[in-house]
Amino acid sequence: MSDTLDMVDKLLADLKNVGGVMACAAASRDGLLIRSIMQNEKYVESLAAMSATMLGAAETATTHVDMGIPTRVIVESDNGKLIVVGAGPNALLILLANKNSGLGLILLELDKSAQKLKEILT
Repeated sequence: MSDTLDMVDKLLADLKNVGGVMACAAASRDGLLIRSIMQNEKYVESLAAMSATMLGAAETATTHVDMGIPTRVIVESDNGKLIVVGAGPNALLILLANKNSGLGLILLELDKSAQKLKEILT
């Protein structure tokens, strides 16, 4: 189990090094925190739970209108961006980005990391 957590930690560290990324976390689809890299850890467990709820709600909504399963949920606010992406049937990745950061490279790396997390946890 510690090897798996070490791999998740490495994945998150690599993701955190992408320009514009402020914080990131891995969670279960149930919203339970697996690991995180955040300066303020105070709310990370509730962030994991709320992020899982948002992604689940988006999946339900898009499925009901025959749009298929969404690849990600992006929330933009005055102070930054919150991005949640599924990582297989068991996990998701959560990323916080600066408000002025471009999303091209971030989304590319986030999708690669989600695939890696899926493989690690399978």
